[in-house]
Amino acid sequence: MSSLEISLIAFSCLFGSALFGLLLAAKLPQHHLDSHSKEAIKIGAGLIATLTALVLGLLVSSAKSSYDSMNEELTQASATLIVLDRVLAKYGDETKPIREMLKQNLIFAHEQIWPSEAGAKMNLQAVEKKKGMEAVRDKIMDLKPQNDKQRALMQEAEAVATDLSHSRWLLIEHERGVLPTPFLVVLVFWLAVFFITFGLLSPVNGTIVSLMFVCTVSVAGAIFLILELNTPLEGMIKISDAALLKALQHLST
Repeated sequence: MSSLEISLIAFSCLFGSALFGLLLAAKLPQHHLDSHSKEAIKIGAGLIATLTALVLGLLVSSAKSSYDSMNEELTQASATLIVLDRVLAKYGDETKPIREMLKQNLIFAHEQIWPSEAGAKMNLQAVEKKKGMEAVRDKIMDLKPQNDKQRALMQEAEAVATDLSHSRWLLIEHERGVLPTPFLVVLVFWLAVFFITFGLLSPVNGTIVSLMFVCTVSVAGAIFLILELNTPLEGMIKISDAALLKALQHLST
């Protein structure tokens, strides 16, 4: 299920809970909503509101950190690709096939993560299965250096290729970090209880209903942001491919 679909479900549950609270207030006996009862309800609602506010704030902060971390890792990997290409170029003409393989791997990865076709979805599994960097590293290890300079460049290229292979798996594993479903269910439950009490203590008029709508949209929007930022390589809020395109530009020279 997409982030937008989950957010719309959350919005429906929360707005429905607020309307249910309004209806419940009209059905309950009057003594259930006297001043003492309302004070007790407000204390309970305040506790739940504090819990949900803390959790939402922490989740948004954590998701944003995850997004920024992925963006930084991608930028670092792109810079490392350029460094590897330059090291191989210094080694000599015999590395041209390896450099071309490196370029083709980058083109393939870019097309799978940022497909050019309209409506096409990101395919990280294809990038995971290809294992292009491992093949590049194997080719580098097969080189036969003829002098000390080439031996030093070969060792440097092996180390850089190893770093790139590590970065590749780090990006793949990072993308799998999703919000646990039970956690999300509990969060929506807390919010639903809060919005029921909101409706329970509110008069029925257009202003209140409009306010409930805005509040539920805001909370659903926060859930949407959390889910989107937790998956930075797909969805509506996706990290830019500018770093990879810049690396590809350098690899083409």
